[in-house]
Amino acid sequence: MSVASLDHEIILNPEKRVFPEFSLEKLLGTVFEPTQGCKVCVLIDLEDMSLMKGYGFLNAEDHAVQKKAYEEFYLGLKDGGMEKLGMTGGEMFAFPMTYGSNLDLKDECYDVEGKELSLDRDIYPNYDLILCISTYSATAPLTAKCKEFDFRGATLHGLNDVILNSGLAVDYDEVSADAEKLRAAMTNPDSVEIDFELENGEVLTAWLGLDGQDAQKSHGLCKGTAPDIANLPAGEVYFVPVDARGQFPMKYEDGTLGILEVVDRNIIKSTLFRGDQATIDAHNARLEDDPMTGTLGELGFGSQVLPVSGADIQDEKVLGTCHLATGRDDHLGGDIVPEMFKKHENSTHDDILFAPHKTPNFNISQVRMNRGDQQEIIIENFRPSEYLLNALRG
Repeated sequence: MSVASLDHEIILNPEKRVFPEFSLEKLLGTVFEPTQGCKVCVLIDLEDMSLMKGYGFLNAEDHAVQKKAYEEFYLGLKDGGMEKLGMTGGEMFAFPMTYGSNLDLKDECYDVEGKELSLDRDIYPNYDLILCISTYSATAPLTAKCKEFDFRGATLHGLNDVILNSGLAVDYDEVSADAEKLRAAMTNPDSVEIDFELENGEVLTAWLGLDGQDAQKSHGLCKGTAPDIANLPAGEVYFVPVDARGQFPMKYEDGTLGILEVVDRNIIKSTLFRGDQATIDAHNARLEDDPMTGTLGELGFGSQVLPVSGADIQDEKVLGTCHLATGRDDHLGGDIVPEMFKKHENSTHDDILFAPHKTPNFNISQVRMNRGDQQEIIIENFRPSEYLLNALRG
C-alpha cells in the first residue's frame, strides 16, 4: 500500500498502520527480481567466531540479530524459500564484528564447521546474492565489494521483530515509487535550513549547502543483474552536503544533550546543554584528534509510514523525520573515504536521527528547502508538510 493510499490520520500516526504478514519470498522476489538461477548466502557478524561452529550462537546469551537472521532468513531459505524463488545455495557464514557503522570488514569469515574462509576468495566471487544481517551496518564496504566482485545484496543491520513485521513486510515496488515522488519534489535544491527548538524555547538553525545536486533515493530495489546493495528497510531521499554551517543539538547515548557548532561542513565543537560534561569532553577530544570524524556526509529524509522500531535503520525512514550523518560517504557518491581518517576505527558513517521518540528534548520546528527563488517547507513539528504530501498524492 503506497503512502498516497493511506488515511491522513495514519500518515501522521504511523503506529496505527496495519501491515501484511512478513513473507521472505515476497521480500526477496520483489527486491531482487530476477532471482531465478541466483546463488544466495547469509552473512552475520559475531564477537566470538567460535560460536559460528554448529550455530553455537543459537545457544548463547544475547545475539538477537544473529538468531533472527538464522530463524527468518537462513531457515526461510532452506525451508522452501530458495525453491520457490529458483535460487540455490543458502549457506550462512560469519565475519568478525566491526564495532562501528560502515567500517570495512576483515577478510576472514567462518562456515558452520568452524573453518576459516576468505570473503574475497570464497564468498564474494561465488554468490550472486549476499544478505548481510549484522549488528553494525556494512552498507558502505559491501557497496564497494559488490562492484569489485559483481554481486547484488542487501544489508539489514539491527534486525528485530518490529522491523520484520513492518519495514520488511511492505511492498518495495510501492516504497520505491513513493521515494521517487519525493525525490522528484526535492531534487536540485541550493540549500536546506533546519530549525531546532530546544525545550527552553531557544531555536538553533543548521544550514546545509547542496549546490543544486540531484536528490538520491534509498528505495530498496536491487533488480536486474547490475551489482548493487539495498539497505533494508529502505525509504528515504538523501543528499551529500557540500557545505554546512550553524548549530544543531545532539543527544548522546547516555542522554547528555550537546549543542554542535558547524563551520565549513565540519563539526568543530560540542557545548554542554544538559547532562555529563565528560561526554562532551570526550567528543571534543575525538574531534580535535581526528577532525574528519566531524565532517557532515549526509542529509536524509524519511519517506515511509512506519512504526518506531528502536533501531535507526528503520526509524530514520519514517516520513516527517530527518537525519544528518558524519563520516565516510563514498557509498553515497560523496568524497569522504576511509583513507582520509587518522585511524581506521574512525572511518565510520554515523547517523544522527532527529525524531520525536529519539530526541524528545527538542523539536524540529521547520525544515525549509531553497531552490532559486522558490522556498518550500518540508517538515513542521516532525510532520510532513503539505508540499510533500501533495507530491506523494501525485
